[in-house]
Amino acid sequence: MKKLLVVGGASYDSIIYIDDLPEGSGTFFSRDFNETVGSTGVGKALNLGRLGFSTVFHAMIGKDIYGEKVKESFADKKIDFIYDIDPKGTERHTNIIDKDGSRISIYTSYATFEPVIDYSKLEEKVKDSDYLILNIINYARELIPVAKKCNKEIWCDIHDYDGENEYHQDFIESADYLFMSSDSLDNYKEFMEKMINKGKKLVVCTHGKDGATALTKDGEWIEVPIIADYEMLDSNGAGDSFFAGFLYGFSKGYCIERSLRIGTIVAGLCITSYELAYEKLNEDLIEVEYDKYYG
Repeated sequence: MKKLLVVGGASYDSIIYIDDLPEGSGTFFSRDFNETVGSTGVGKALNLGRLGFSTVFHAMIGKDIYGEKVKESFADKKIDFIYDIDPKGTERHTNIIDKDGSRISIYTSYATFEPVIDYSKLEEKVKDSDYLILNIINYARELIPVAKKCNKEIWCDIHDYDGENEYHQDFIESADYLFMSSDSLDNYKEFMEKMINKGKKLVVCTHGKDGATALTKDGEWIEVPIIADYEMLDSNGAGDSFFAGFLYGFSKGYCIERSLRIGTIVAGLCITSYELAYEKLNEDLIEVEYDKYYG
């Protein structure tokens, strides 16, 4: 069983479902509401744990009711959730999602930017991991030199990077496998080529309903569409699910195209659920779904 470490990104979120995203001021009526564990680290860890990885996940949580809810979400998932306490409390987000899956995400309360963390326990986890995922949470950048010292490849998702934000640069420069979204970057292909020329082993860019694009270290472009059969309930977590599905395929030794297709399946299953990971996700289901759509 492959060992995997995910670092950074836990919150407890309020999700508001609305037919159309609001424009301007006024009174608006939701069509549904949900509160659940959230953020990029949780999304990746839950999916990867269900896909058979021996998963360790580290995040900051508060000593509060929301921190307890985060811990409870991992209680029966066979995921080793380790954490440090944030004196500011558990981070919270409010997401507003329309009928087409478009989203407004509001950081309702923030985590401490430079928290006090026992990095020694994380260094041991880095050494023991087969795959290291550093999310773009500020404290995670402190593990970049540890990864390099231990000769560990870094997997990183820079989400809707706009091509300029300095905050992302340490993560971009250190990543061996780089994932991103084209939401804020029209010239994404130019950026992907630049990254490969700088020595990245793979760059993957997702485009929501327009599928995903990969560029390999050999200069091969690979495009995959979405699977339209999956009926959307909640788009929250689709990107992290795609990442997890791709890494699952990659860890099996599958080719890049097949791994992208598996990412598409895991993301498709995710949007049929109100949670960050499809509740019945497992390795057998992936094989069934793959045969159904690509067999």
